[in-house]
Amino acid sequence: MTDSRETGLTLDPRYDSAGLITAVVTDRVSGDVLMVAHMNADALAATQATGEATFWSRSRGALWKKGETSGNILRVAEIRIDCDQDAVWVITDPAGPACHTGAPSCFYRWVEGDALIPVTAVPVL
Repeated sequence: MTDSRETGLTLDPRYDSAGLITAVVTDRVSGDVLMVAHMNADALAATQATGEATFWSRSRGALWKKGETSGNILRVAEIRIDCDQDAVWVITDPAGPACHTGAPSCFYRWVEGDALIPVTAVPVL
């Protein structure tokens, strides 16, 4: 391998044509996936500078700090980047629910055929 992005030790995110990388957010203690969002260069820099997860809202076309209005801040414990630097893993200590619906995680339903089943329910086998 000769691609320095894949073998080197310099942060060089590979942003897509919209200037974004995918951010997968997990809970440091439980390991649960909390949410998936997007970051541009400014969001990644703000996250690194403040220690609080900041993302790019594609629908609003603006930066948003998770928990800015709800108080459910995602305090960053660690940031990792994948092999080709087009996605980040943000390991956090959440200060409340991560989902805007009030659920602890945005992934609160199982897919069962065409149905969605709440994670708290017993799965249909």
